Amino acid sequence: MNIVGVTSCIAGLAHTPMAAKSLEKEGARLGHRVNIEQQGALGIMDRLSEQDIADADFVLIAADRAIEEEERFAGKTIIRVKIGQCVSHAADVIIKCVSAVEARRNQ
Repeated sequence: MNIVGVTSCIAGLAHTPMAAKSLEKEGARLGHRVNIEQQGALGIMDRLSEQDIADADFVLIAADRAIEEEERFAGKTIIRVKIGQCVSHAADVIIKCVSAVEARRNQ
């Protein structure tokens, strides 16, 4: 699956990049294409392109605060999780999200 997402913690210093890297690494290990944008103290890093968003099967928002420019994801399936889950259990988060999206498609 093609997965895009945004990570953003309250401070935007530690968990934001840790969760992004963990999701990208574990997603690739599971055979998915994962592209994560980081929103934190330094602003928006690794900004998702319009094409990235258009090609995505779903959007994963791992945040403990409101994210910027969420309107870019209009019309996409959005799954929200707490950022802490992605830091320590990224593979489990991705597996559950993919299963949920596949179940919706099969309804």
